[in-house]
Amino acid sequence: MRKKTAELVLPLPADFDREAFLDFHRRDVQAVAEKVDAKRLDKAFIWQQVPALLTAEFSEPDQARIAVQSDTEVPLTGASLDAFARHLLGLDQPTQEFEAKIATHPLVGALVRSQAGLRVPQSASPFEALSWAIIGQQISVAAAVSIRRRFILALGRQHSSGLYCYPDASDVVATDAEALNACGFSRSKADCLLTVARACLTESLLPQIGIPESRLEALQKTLLDIRGLGPWSVHYALLRGYARMDGSLHGDVAVRRAIQQLQGNATPPTAREAETWLADFRPWRSLLAAHLWKSLSLNA
Repeated sequence: MRKKTAELVLPLPADFDREAFLDFHRRDVQAVAEKVDAKRLDKAFIWQQVPALLTAEFSEPDQARIAVQSDTEVPLTGASLDAFARHLLGLDQPTQEFEAKIATHPLVGALVRSQAGLRVPQSASPFEALSWAIIGQQISVAAAVSIRRRFILALGRQHSSGLYCYPDASDVVATDAEALNACGFSRSKADCLLTVARACLTESLLPQIGIPESRLEALQKTLLDIRGLGPWSVHYALLRGYARMDGSLHGDVAVRRAIQQLQGNATPPTAREAETWLADFRPWRSLLAAHLWKSLSLNA
């Protein structure tokens, strides 16, 4: 079996938050799909339909060494790997513009300044982002991580490194609701995930990264029409899958709790109140949500 490795070195901005990036991939302590140490991430994923291993190494403070090793020969071009790696690390997100606009805000300015350089780590694919959002609906992060782990072990393809790749749409279509139930999915979540996976294969529901904002708006409407997908799931998926910075995560319990802390109130705002409050931060609502999560030391 022939393998192919593509490598590149990416310069990092001085304010790149390496720990925030690595922490996002530390969610599962059993490390079935991602292995993280102080300066390195190894993540198995499906790349051009074959199992591959992504390595992101941060041995030097001003750069990241990126490598992708596939289990079979695939066309790994430098240009496509560069775009993928920049997306994964959030290097093209408009953080400096956001921070400059928010710096003097009386309530969140100090928070954002204290977390300067925070970027939103991206999932390896839009399908991974949306399926993780489905898994996480209305349950704790710990419970969601447990279901995610069983989902990966049951449906994911194993890379030669021993890590398991997060399942893609073709892996999900090949199974059924009963198998997803055994992973911990409720029947409604299983049906929703199967619907999404089938649509991905037949209708190209989730295109690749780098699509324009106008297409993201159309995609948002299409996703919201799918039974089982509400505003939180869709906005979260667009944030983690496409780095869309202006989705409203007002339904997120942690976001509302962080707003409560900022406001010094006895109770969190309602979802409607949080939506109204976040509206003042367009077009940065999702990026602000990431800062609110960070203020609670959460990695949603």
